[in-house]
Amino acid sequence: MADTPASRTTRTTSLSVLVPVYNERYLVQDSLRRLRVLGESPLLDRVQVIVVDDASRDQTALALEHFQQMLRVEPWGPKFEWKFLRHEQNRGKGGALRTALAEADCYLCVFHDADLEYHPRDLLRMIPLFLEEDADAVYGSRFLVGGFHRVLFFRHYLGNRLLTFLCDFVSDLNITDMETCYKMVRTPLLKSIPIESNDFRIEPELTIKLGKRNARIFEVPISYSGRTYLEGKKIGWKDGVKALLAILRFAISDHLYTPDTYGSQILERMNRAPRFTRWMADTVRPYVGERVLEIGAGTGSMTRHLLPRTLVWAADVNPLHLRVLHRMTQTIPYLRVKQVDIARPETFPDESKFDSVLCLNGIEHVADDVAALRNLRHVLDDAGRIIVLVPQGPGLYGSLDEVLGHHRRYTRQQLVDAGERAGLRAVRVLKFNRSSVPAWWVNGRLLRKRKFGYVQMKVLNLLVPVLRVVDRWIPLPPLSLIAVFEKADEKQVPSAAETPAAAAAR
Repeated sequence: MADTPASRTTRTTSLSVLVPVYNERYLVQDSLRRLRVLGESPLLDRVQVIVVDDASRDQTALALEHFQQMLRVEPWGPKFEWKFLRHEQNRGKGGALRTALAEADCYLCVFHDADLEYHPRDLLRMIPLFLEEDADAVYGSRFLVGGFHRVLFFRHYLGNRLLTFLCDFVSDLNITDMETCYKMVRTPLLKSIPIESNDFRIEPELTIKLGKRNARIFEVPISYSGRTYLEGKKIGWKDGVKALLAILRFAISDHLYTPDTYGSQILERMNRAPRFTRWMADTVRPYVGERVLEIGAGTGSMTRHLLPRTLVWAADVNPLHLRVLHRMTQTIPYLRVKQVDIARPETFPDESKFDSVLCLNGIEHVADDVAALRNLRHVLDDAGRIIVLVPQGPGLYGSLDEVLGHHRRYTRQQLVDAGERAGLRAVRVLKFNRSSVPAWWVNGRLLRKRKFGYVQMKVLNLLVPVLRVVDRWIPLPPLSLIAVFEKADEKQVPSAAETPAAAAAR
């Protein structure tokens, strides 16, 4: 089921608390005991606490053993589940959080340090925003009015505000406390973000990547009882320098998705060229009517260019993309969103026929492209059109096609024939994007690359205004074909079991 507000039928949720621990023998038990307040929340039906001892060198391991014995003697009730893990070598805060995140299976995740600077009662103020405001992430800010904080370290305060300002600048956010420990994030979203930092650099990394993923982020004021270095505070000026360098690093990075079956990361890289998307939209717009079904809408980059319309259904198989599309419906009342698999007709919208069906970079992803086209035909109005974009040129098939999940690249005749076998008649076949053929061949065939270069996509985006003008004059075959199909005469439609030869003889 897609991770959307509509998919949740209750007003309660579950929370995984990720606790990295390093050399906190004197405070870790009290810090964990404070989590008991979470059991008082009527909004939480389950609390999973995952503690990772990051190869502590003091008696932290013994303190955690004593705490586990206490839980066996005095369990906290059915809401709470506990996992205690240990690293044999120190991996830093980021490494410990990655270990804990791999075990998390609740709807929400939150970070909780093993000291006493933060109090879990503030987490109770963050949870309602996920249920009532459809939040993706909620930060507990020590600088918003509403909580108390211990007065300490003016230079730390200035450093924090500087790092937060720089992080906001590169991510286009207005967060007041980027370095806060209390970051609560939807678990599916958090797991889909590749966390690369092993230490406190995880704070700017996660914030910047959430910003680039267009996450819906909120802040609430929290209390803060900071401690001095004599009391065990670990972060110092060197960590500030590392955070500054991390901000610069992740500002120019778009490594935003963990590997998945949908190719989310490579599709995100392609989104680095919005002018190219506009070029594609301008090309297909003359053939698009008022009642539209868009298959493979992704995060809505093409959808936005085709609005407004009387009715638009944006469909995709990727639950991460569906989450973004659902958010668009809050301000676009004529937009509908559905998880649709082009190969499964039962997943299509139960809606009256559409006058336009868009499937851009879609049918090449399925084994039976003719069956997929039949599924599109089934939801098409008798006078409607199907607009299909496919990769052209079997000789260009290479590593980039493999990583994108392409079963094939087409010739013009192969595309037309597939349409005819599905009961469609090609009224127009357009050649699109000749200018990218050399780069595709070099990257996919010669160098066997598995991803698009970030700089390459930026250069492509920069050159699109020129390429749009000269593309028709470039003496190369196109990288893509755009076919505009209409329904063929019913008498000419071959049956699903009929072979192409039999259809031609008939």
